[in-house]
Amino acid sequence: MENRIQIQATPNPNALKFILDVPVKNQGKAIFKSAEDCHHCPLARHLFTVPHVTELYFFGNFITVTQDGHEDWEILEEKIKKAILEKIAEHDANFDIGKQEEKIPPATEKLSQVESILDQTIRPALQGDGGDVQVVSFENNVLTVHYQGACGSCPSATMGTLKAIEAILKEEYDPNIVVQAL
Repeated sequence: MENRIQIQATPNPNALKFILDVPVKNQGKAIFKSAEDCHHCPLARHLFTVPHVTELYFFGNFITVTQDGHEDWEILEEKIKKAILEKIAEHDANFDIGKQEEKIPPATEKLSQVESILDQTIRPALQGDGGDVQVVSFENNVLTVHYQGACGSCPSATMGTLKAIEAILKEEYDPNIVVQAL
């Protein structure tokens, strides 16, 4: 059976979402910023052989590819699709992200509430656009987040999305919360 790949634009002009008919990451997510980061994922390592690729985000059945902005997507799309198809048959969607494990702040009841709100309201939209948000810290009612995937270098993430996250958390959690991005 031949694998199919759909390509979806993201709000980030330098990122595209490649949706496959098979999983690329069964549990969690993986972010790669260089070929050296992905010794445990041959598919990711192979994708970094495509010129101009600067970041990969694996989640569920899609890979968000971010480029440096120096190549036309029409040229890159075919090269990326070819690279995916060359390695997808041997790809293990249960690969371990090893040293890349996210630094998760210590769980507290307040943090659990915030994470739950993010899971229900924010993350589905960001993941639909090929990205995500990671909580870095939550201290003194200040939530610090880090954008991932297409959101990582998206111009609208720094202001529009950040303000939307803050507005939702002010309404559903605490009107005095402050949200900032790294």
